[in-house]
Amino acid sequence: MLVAAAICPCPPLLVPEVAAGAAPELDPVRAACLDAIGVLAAARPDRLLVLGPADGPGEGRYPQGARGSFRGFGVDLDVTLGVAGPEPSESAAGPQLPPSLAVGAWLLSRTAWADAPVEGLAVDERLPGDRCRAHGRELAGSAPRVALLVLGDGSARRSVKAPGYFDERAEPFDAATARALGAADTAALAALDERLAADLLVSGRACWQTLAGAAEGAGLRGQLLREEAPYGVGYAVAAWT
Repeated sequence: MLVAAAICPCPPLLVPEVAAGAAPELDPVRAACLDAIGVLAAARPDRLLVLGPADGPGEGRYPQGARGSFRGFGVDLDVTLGVAGPEPSESAAGPQLPPSLAVGAWLLSRTAWADAPVEGLAVDERLPGDRCRAHGRELAGSAPRVALLVLGDGSARRSVKAPGYFDERAEPFDAATARALGAADTAALAALDERLAADLLVSGRACWQTLAGAAEGAGLRGQLLREEAPYGVGYAVAAWT
């Protein structure tokens, strides 16, 4: 059963070493993310699942101790998902975490997470909503007390300097999504327009709809902790308890 969820954005810029001189601009978002993860710890889950978007090749499950890196962003920084076991050999290390889960691992490292076993799950951004929700229901039933750290960004078309340039539909989409996340409105999340989300370069849609399936019947309440769009990309942070 799902007992808590934290919803956070996952841009690599959330990691100060990656953001470098621009790091202070995202300090409020980082603080809100850590507050949301604190809610997960307070729920005393038996299992924590970290969900993050992937673009197909990185889709799949990643065990506790899986490693990720920000070297592709020019930073000599590695992360481990959850509490690592013995250092694996290069031959046994397994695939590296995709960027979204690497950001999730970094966030957990800032809280010294040690409250429950952790597993990563990279969700294909293109996964249809009905399959997302069915998958979410399966995840919620995987342990008596399940918590989710759900990663994903809103539209990347909020301004002319955004990665996808400006689209007038982006801000209303992000505002509606933030309201749904803040209210733990699973019906509204389930109803997100998949084609519009793809047009607006929304990375979080599939993960949010997986959360909607996991939370069905759980009676959780939501709180929106932060909403903004620096760099023309929508970021929302929320906690469900």
